[in-house]
Amino acid sequence: MTERQVATSPTHLHQDTEAQPTRLESEHANTPVLREVRGPTALGGGGLRRSLELLWILARYDFKKAYHGTVLGYLWSVFRPLLLFSVLVAVFTQVFRAGSGVPHYPVMLLLNIVLFNLFTEATTMAVGSIVGQESIVRKTEFPRAVIPLSVVLTSTLTFALNMLVVFAFMLAWGLEPRLSWLGILPLVGLLLFITASVSLILASLYPRFRDTAIIWSVLSTVLFYGSPVLYPAEIVPAPLAHVIQANPLAPILELARVWMIDPNAPTPVELAGGAPWLAIPIAVTLLLGAASIFIFNREAPRIAESL
Repeated sequence: MTERQVATSPTHLHQDTEAQPTRLESEHANTPVLREVRGPTALGGGGLRRSLELLWILARYDFKKAYHGTVLGYLWSVFRPLLLFSVLVAVFTQVFRAGSGVPHYPVMLLLNIVLFNLFTEATTMAVGSIVGQESIVRKTEFPRAVIPLSVVLTSTLTFALNMLVVFAFMLAWGLEPRLSWLGILPLVGLLLFITASVSLILASLYPRFRDTAIIWSVLSTVLFYGSPVLYPAEIVPAPLAHVIQANPLAPILELARVWMIDPNAPTPVELAGGAPWLAIPIAVTLLLGAASIFIFNREAPRIAESL
């Protein structure tokens, strides 16, 4: 057999092909495999470490994207609650006089707006968060809960910037720093638990029930006016006081006022009419947590089919 025949022999071509993989095969070897999600695995995929990494990546991306291309950039996250605060403090001190006689009312109003804004911003964005990530939800296996929870984390980053403004305003108002200011940390932790629970419920229901967004926009407005954000809880008449105290957000706002602004302000126990009444908001909080796990576990396997 000649040298030319050896070079073109089918046997040698087959051996060369096996020895040297094609360019297409090399590219596929370096491409991560995306597995289709089926059934209960829609909740899993990668363990806790991978879930936390994805959580941070998505939250950081959303935070940057929200202000990308704007002139003021991240300052908008501070200006928006300040603009709302400026309007409300003028209305409720000059027109309705709801803040008259309330010690440090402007500080209380600003703190309440920032705290409540964390809840409403996160839950509102979480409603359509999974639908907004349809492309990766359909093709990639990862914990579905990461998507709405990343929205909560994004809102938490905005909240951290807003709290810097709140602390600066408190100092400028003449309030002296106290050790009780650290009490804001467990209160924020409790607020985040409630926010994450509601976000998981809304995000898991929206792919199948698109009315969820409209219903929640109405309910969040009711919660805003039904929580002691714009007014001190002690001015609420007795028949409505128990209704407001059943709202798990109310004790958080009231304790924040006591620990950070006015130590002489009435506590949630006093406002509720005794410690036993606090069992209602505690039960509602625990119920929200349990419901979020149950509903998300039930809906997650069907999310890709509902998109």
